[in-house]
Amino acid sequence: MKALTSFSTRLMQRYLPDPFLFVIILTMVVFLLGLILTPSSPIEMVAYWGGGFWDLLAFAMQMVLILVTGYVLASSPIFKRLLQNLAGLAKSPGQAIVIVTLVALLASWINWGFGLVIGALFAKELAKKVTTVDYRLLIASAYSGFIVWHAGLAGSIPLTIATDGHFSQDLIGIIPTSETIFAPFNLFIVAALFITVPILNRFMMNSKEAVTVDPKLLEEPPAPTQGDMNGELTPALKLENSVILSMVTGGLGLGFIIYYLANNGFNLNLNIVNFIFLFLGILFHMTPRNFLNSVANAVKNAGGIIVQFPFYAGIMGMMVASGLAVEFSNWFVAISTEFTFPLFAFISAGIVNFFVPSGGGQWAVQAPIMLQAGAELGVSHARTAMAVAWGDAWTNMIQPFWALPALAIAGLNARDIMGFCIWVLFLSGAIIGVGLLLF
Repeated sequence: MKALTSFSTRLMQRYLPDPFLFVIILTMVVFLLGLILTPSSPIEMVAYWGGGFWDLLAFAMQMVLILVTGYVLASSPIFKRLLQNLAGLAKSPGQAIVIVTLVALLASWINWGFGLVIGALFAKELAKKVTTVDYRLLIASAYSGFIVWHAGLAGSIPLTIATDGHFSQDLIGIIPTSETIFAPFNLFIVAALFITVPILNRFMMNSKEAVTVDPKLLEEPPAPTQGDMNGELTPALKLENSVILSMVTGGLGLGFIIYYLANNGFNLNLNIVNFIFLFLGILFHMTPRNFLNSVANAVKNAGGIIVQFPFYAGIMGMMVASGLAVEFSNWFVAISTEFTFPLFAFISAGIVNFFVPSGGGQWAVQAPIMLQAGAELGVSHARTAMAVAWGDAWTNMIQPFWALPALAIAGLNARDIMGFCIWVLFLSGAIIGVGLLLF
């Protein structure tokens, strides 16, 4: 395993481009595939690309906020001490790798946005405690927990088909989460990943090639001193350092959080997660100035998300409008039987996810094809939906789109972790495939 990991990390370091260049290359590939495999003309492909370019603006802002608010919350004194105490459980590099993987898996199963941020932030705290751990593998282990998100409590596909009024209701009705998220086949896959992924990450450790980080480099920059140019604490500065103002503002947000949970249960979406992170950050930083200083440090890491997400939206526009996504799906449907259909649906979803890295967007494209084909072959709608959901989560292990928040927090590049993540891709693909076929 060490030899294989050593080979894959060197390969990725040498040939995997920066995520921005990766999305540019992906754009060109999809453009050419659209010309070759569909009747679309060059002008039409350009129109599809430009027409979809801004379709992810709201989602991009949500992702910026999940990065910023999660960073702000974790840098607060209270939350930092909590992460530090939890990180203190690890006494060796191996323990650090296993613990961060388990925490990331659990957090991602609860909510994918929560898992992405908490996993990376916890990994940084572990790196401060266990200074000999391979920092690249530690962050890769934190990101590997993301593999279970679409089979968890915030999975967009199972939650969509369990909601009254969803776009496929006329075809499949309403499918409760007892048949998807909490179905035996899905729980088997999740449990198997919870056991095997931490073990795999532990086996990828190689002390001879470990890249360590000086803990001082992981510390937050000091907050600027207070006072104006003359050192006077003016009324404006008193407001900026008012504990009462932060408590009132944070208390208002906390009241809404309690109201939301009382009326919706633990049904977390990205907006409410951002809301919780934001107002807990305001409360835990105690003063507006401390909060704003933390925000200023956090936004420095958001550049990759801001620039790259529109390009992914353009790729999605080409994939959907040209019919490329439909073509990929039809290829696998054509060679499927009742037994193999869940596996091929899973693989096709994994391929489509590489170009359309959005669970909801991918389901909108593939649902009409996969649900109809599955019904004709005698495969249950719930199994078909979860096969697509797992495929959407699967190739995230080598698709930098979702890794951007974690990489921004960690201060790493995609090439630093993808050499490890590719083995998680192979392992999880085998486990998910077996789980979909056996049950």
